[in-house]
Amino acid sequence: QVQLVESGGGLVQAGGSLRLSCAASGSIFSINTMGWYRQAPGKQRELVAAITSGGSTNYADSVKGRFTISRDNAKNTVYLQMNSLKPEDTAVYSCNAAVVTGAWEYDYWGRGTQVTVSS
Repeated sequence: QVQLVESGGGLVQAGGSLRLSCAASGSIFSINTMGWYRQAPGKQRELVAAITSGGSTNYADSVKGRFTISRDNAKNTVYLQMNSLKPEDTAVYSCNAAVVTGAWEYDYWGRGTQVTVSS
């Protein structure tokens, strides 16, 4: 079994910053792509940012230039540095990891952490 645990969410004023972390633990051989998703009330879940094991990244247009995704492969941890936060960034942020255990790759999700940006 693999567990993903997020931390770092909270309440921040517009223009502020937060740093999210997501640590994977359990029966992990390696992790391919890791990503952050978010879901605001009444909206579909959307990809915020993703990073491959080699460090290639991609971002949603709405966060480019404000958010930075990074990872520490030795710690099986992915980070999301969020700067210049806007009220529309308010959502539950969840991390996702494509984990290789043995001969197979499985998709795992964290439970999510709330980010609230006040105007």
